[in-house]
Amino acid sequence: MALLEWRDDFSIGIPSIDYEHKGMIRLINQLHDSLSAGASRDAVADFLGEIHSLISAHFALEEKEMLEMGYTSFKAHKADHERLLDEIRDIMDAFETQEADDYFDALGRRLDTWFSEHFRTQDAELHRYLKSLANR
Repeated sequence: MALLEWRDDFSIGIPSIDYEHKGMIRLINQLHDSLSAGASRDAVADFLGEIHSLISAHFALEEKEMLEMGYTSFKAHKADHERLLDEIRDIMDAFETQEADDYFDALGRRLDTWFSEHFRTQDAELHRYLKSLANR
C-alpha cells in the first residue's frame, strides 16, 4: 500500500515541477515498501541518499522558476526548502545512530508528514500565485 498518493491539489501548474513532485512521491513510496519488506540498512541508506539528492535538485529547479516569475513569497518558500533539507539530513543522521526497528517504524510517517505539509502550505501558496498571474 502506498504511503503517499498523488492528488490533483498537489499540482502547481508548472509541468516540470509537477513531474518531479510525482517522482518524489514514487521514491518515498518505494522506500516505504522497502521498509515494509524488511530492507537492509544499506538499502535504506541508499534510498535516503537518493531522496536527498532528488529533493535538493528539485528545490533548485523550483527556486529558479520562482525567481524567474518574480514570486513574492520566494524568501519564505526557500526558507522552507532549507528547513526540509535540514530535516532530511537529520533523518539520515538519526538513521545512522538509531536501532533499525525503532527507526523504520517512524521514518515513513515522518516523510509523509513533511512532504504533505510542504505541499499543503508552501506549494499551495505558489499554486494560488500562479493562478492569479494567469487571471490577470
